[in-house]
Amino acid sequence: MNWTDRRQRFRAVLNGSRCVHPGSVYDAISARIAEDIGFELGMFAGSVASMAVLGAPDLIVLTLSEFADQAYRINRAGNLPLMVDADHGYGNALSVKRTVEELETAGIAGMSIEDTDLPNPFGTTKPRLVSIAEGVGKMKAALAGRQDPLLSIAGRTSAIQITGLDDAIARGKAYEAVGVDALFFVGIKTRAELDAISAATTLPIIMGGVSGDLTDLDYLSARRVRIALQGHQPFAAAVKAVHDTLQALRDGVQPGKLKGVADAEMMKRVTREADYTKATKEWLG
Repeated sequence: MNWTDRRQRFRAVLNGSRCVHPGSVYDAISARIAEDIGFELGMFAGSVASMAVLGAPDLIVLTLSEFADQAYRINRAGNLPLMVDADHGYGNALSVKRTVEELETAGIAGMSIEDTDLPNPFGTTKPRLVSIAEGVGKMKAALAGRQDPLLSIAGRTSAIQITGLDDAIARGKAYEAVGVDALFFVGIKTRAELDAISAATTLPIIMGGVSGDLTDLDYLSARRVRIALQGHQPFAAAVKAVHDTLQALRDGVQPGKLKGVADAEMMKRVTREADYTKATKEWLG
């Protein structure tokens, strides 16, 4: 597989002048749909991975190998540059290095490592962060684990909603000094917060879960935000569709009368049937 082109396209977004929304994907078919529709990037989140692979909530019970395997399946299915949320790197700084090695091999274009103290330590009821020093160590390990310099690594923090704006800025500046390629901030709620973060840092910014005043792409672009997540509604929509279809069948609705089912042409397109038909004729006679 040619990972170079998609990593170059991912970096072009980070180094560009416009903010884009990535398509939230979780498997081969969803990634192909996002690519066909025209999304510049795909986003594979740890939370969605846990639900898609294990049917479990986002409690860090998914393993690195399970996450990397699913990322590879997504990447193998098409050419969409994929960013992944690698959570805390599945352990300490040594584990972070291994995480980068596995995900780079799986073909991702970009990834984030966060400084949340995960999984939740015994006796804790609220999210908390590791120290800045430990976070810096994780970012150094992530960069050391990277073999392809085109792979983009973002330092991620939820500090603004846990410890406040000043700490979020301090963490962003510390990770920037280490040499990461972008800063990923989760929990920004106001333009004043984003203005302060943008003024205090220099790297491209990635934001999670934008809403309200933070949905204006022109404004975000002017504040150096290059990727703004919108959530992971496609997976929730798929769950709803499967539930309603199975419920209808259970209730006696005939298959031919089901609503919201992909037609034959869409199924052929997303499974790339034409490619397989051509290959079958050429190779199998």
